[in-house]
Formats: sequence, structure tokens, C-alpha cells
Amino acid sequence: MEEAAEYHSKDFEWDFLKNIVENDPSLSHHLHHQQQHNNDSQKYLQDPHPWQKFHSRHSSGKFFKERRYLLKEFPELVSCGENSNLLEVGCGNGSTVLPILRGNKNITVYACDCSSEALVRTKENIDLAIDTAENFHSFCCDFSMSEFPDWVACDRCREGSEGMRVNYKCSLNDRCIGGVDFVTLIFTLSAVPKERMPRAIKECFAVLKPGGLLLFRDYGLYDMTMLRFEPEKLIGFRQYVRSDGTLSYFFCLDTVRKLFTDAGFIEVELENCCVKAVNRRKGKNMYRVWVHGKFEKPF
Repeated sequence: MEEAAEYHSKDFEWDFLKNIVENDPSLSHHLHHQQQHNNDSQKYLQDPHPWQKFHSRHSSGKFFKERRYLLKEFPELVSCGENSNLLEVGCGNGSTVLPILRGNKNITVYACDCSSEALVRTKENIDLAIDTAENFHSFCCDFSMSEFPDWVACDRCREGSEGMRVNYKCSLNDRCIGGVDFVTLIFTLSAVPKERMPRAIKECFAVLKPGGLLLFRDYGLYDMTMLRFEPEKLIGFRQYVRSDGTLSYFFCLDTVRKLFTDAGFIEVELENCCVKAVNRRKGKNMYRVWVHGKFEKPF
């Protein structure tokens, strides 16, 4: 579990990095909203295909490492009771799903992605790693543009009129699982156009059972990845486009807090996770920043 310990360590204070970035003239394009980029950002709202192409290109080999540290960061995924349901949003190639399935055989995982290619990769990786995965189900869905299927939570369950609790199953609709106990958003929201984020989070809120948890991890403000973007890749405030057309947004704590509380969530945990890695060959320090959060749907 050394990898897990590394990901949650506090190697430096975020304000230390903030001071470095904001006093470096070469990084000034990251600091201010530039109005002329607004029109550029609109064209990326219309193209749903970059992630499909991304997963087609990276179909061989493991492009992402299995995220084993998540079981330490979110111990609720291990300690939850039998018949618990989890919805993994933006499953990619299964790097989040796999450690959860390994760590708790009592949990049923429903995984979705906007890319059908990603779902193929996830299924392949699970089949290679786990003998039987009867507690895993996947489906295609872009949660930033459409509702989750009604079998996840029917209209009655979304309204909460049945007084749902953990392990509750819908008694009105045989197809409906009655909502989920957990939603995981792991490096997913940052790939959503910022204009769609509030709608996407409200959709997650709608399918959670009262008392359920949304577990969040994503790129933090001034992470090394952000600082590598050239000025021409900036398409909106703290939002960038990669050469393959996929988007990347970098969150401060206040932005995350407002997005989730505006959707109705209660903040349980929210902090920056700051890790310093050293490139020994180049003799450079690399500062990584991730936002770690837990949010509860109130009863």
C-alpha cells in the first residue's frame, strides 16, 4: 500500500505552490480569464467524439494504472454492507472499477462512460483480472447531456417519495434498482465542458439514495499538468483543450464546494492533496495537486 500512502501525503502546502506560480511571469496566462477564448470554447461543446478516438488509439496496453489508492482514500467502499450499489461515472478503461471490485465482493458496480470504446476496454481489463464479475454492469451514457437510465433510479426514486435508505430497492418498478449508495467521479468532471458541470452534478445527486455519498477526485489548480499547457490551449478560465480535442479543467476548492452545494450536497470532506515528485534525471521537482472530496445527499 505504499502507492496509496503517497497519493494522500501532504508534501507541501498549496499556498507555497500558488506563490511560485503567481510570481512567475512565464505562467501569467494561467492566472486570468481571457474573454477572447469564450467563442473558442463553444465549438468543443458540440463534439462528443474526442474520447471515443482517445480510447481507440490507446486500445493496446494499459494507458492508465489501476488506482489502488482509492480504497484507502475512500474506505467507505470497503466497509459498506452487502447489497450496496455504486455508480462509477466516466469509467475509462476500468482503472477505478478494478480495485473496487477486488476490494469488496459485496458491492455491485454500475459503470458508465460516454465512449463505447472505453466500455470495451473496461470489460477486457476486468475479464483479464477477475475470474467472475457478476457484480459488474456497464452502459453508455454522457451524464453531462442526458439523464441516467430509469433503471438506475425511476422518477419516483429520483423524487425520494419512497423514503429511500441504504440498501433500499424500488418496490414500484421491478427494473429499477432504487438508486445507488455511492457515486464515484474520479478524474471525470474535469473533462466535462464547464458550462455543463452543474447539470452533470445534479444528475448524480438525483440517482443517489438519501444518505448516499459522492466520492470525488480530480485535477487541482496549479497542478503540474495545468502549467504545461501553452497559452493557445486555453479556451476558458482554467479550462484547456489537449491536442486530441479532449478537455481538461483545473479546480480550486471554492469552485468544487459551490458546484456540489448548489446541487444540494452536504460537504463531508474537501481538501487539496499535494504531492511532490522528483525527476532525478532532470533534477526537477514536479508538483502535483488533486482535489479530494466527499459529499453527502441529505436525508
